[in-house]
Amino acid sequence: MESPQYLNIPNLKVTVFQAYLFWENIDKNLQNISLRLSGGVREKTDLIVLPEMFSTGFTMKAEEMAEEMDGKTMQWLAKTAANYDCVVTGSLIIKEDGKYYNRMIWMLPSGEFQYYDKHHLFGMGDEDENYTAGQKSLIVELKGWKIRLAVCYDLRFPVWLRNKNAEYDILLLVASWPDKRSSHWRTLIHARAIENQSYVIGVNRVGHDGNQIYHSGHSMCIDPYGNTVYYKPEDEDLYTFSINYPDLEKIRRQFPFLKDSDNFTLIP
Repeated sequence: MESPQYLNIPNLKVTVFQAYLFWENIDKNLQNISLRLSGGVREKTDLIVLPEMFSTGFTMKAEEMAEEMDGKTMQWLAKTAANYDCVVTGSLIIKEDGKYYNRMIWMLPSGEFQYYDKHHLFGMGDEDENYTAGQKSLIVELKGWKIRLAVCYDLRFPVWLRNKNAEYDILLLVASWPDKRSSHWRTLIHARAIENQSYVIGVNRVGHDGNQIYHSGHSMCIDPYGNTVYYKPEDEDLYTFSINYPDLEKIRRQFPFLKDSDNFTLIP
C-alpha cells in the first residue's frame, strides 16, 4: 500500500510549447506565444514551459536585447501566469548591475517569482563572452513536486545536475539545442532521467535562427525508468501531459540506486 505521504501529492499537468522563435523580435515572439496559448491550452494546467531565450532566440547581442527585471517580458510572464492560473517558465536575457544573464524565470500566478541563472555558458557559441554565469542551483516546489531548473548546455554536466539525496523529482530543462547535435540531446536526457531517478522534461525550439542554425525540437518528457511520456521532433507543438508521483516513488523503492551514490561537495 502506498503511504499517505505519496498519495497526497497529486498528478502534475505540464504544458510544453516547442516554439518557432522570431529572431531578436521580442514583441513578435510574445504575440505569437500568446496566440498559440490562447488557442491551444484547453484544459487546466499547472505549468507552462517555454524554450530558452523564448523572447529573442539564442542571440549573443546581450546589450541590445537585454531587459530589466521589470521589463515587458517579465510583465508578460506575470500576466500570462495570472491568466492561466499556473506557473510559467522559460529563459530570457536580463541586465542586472551592469551584467547580462541567461535567466530562467519561475513565474507564479500571484506575480511572485524565482529565477535561475544559467551556470554552464556555451563557449563554442561565445555565450561565456557575452553573459555572466550563475553560481547557484535552484529547486522550486509545485503541488508537492520538487523541480530542479536548468538551461540547455547544463544538460552536458551530470555532476552539476546530480540528484543528491533525492532532492528533486523533476529536472526541468529549457533549451535552444541545434539539430546537428540532437542525438546528444536525446541520449543525455534519457541518461539524466535514469541516473537521477527523476522525470526529465526538456523543451527545445524549432526552426532556423538568425545564424541559419536549424533546431529540430525533440522536446520530451522521460520518466525515471527511461520510458517516454512525451516526445515531439521537428514541428512547432503545444501539448499537455500528466505525470504521476506514485509511479516515481515506486521506481525509487524497487530500485533504490540513489542511496548508493557517491557523496561529494560541489564547488562552483
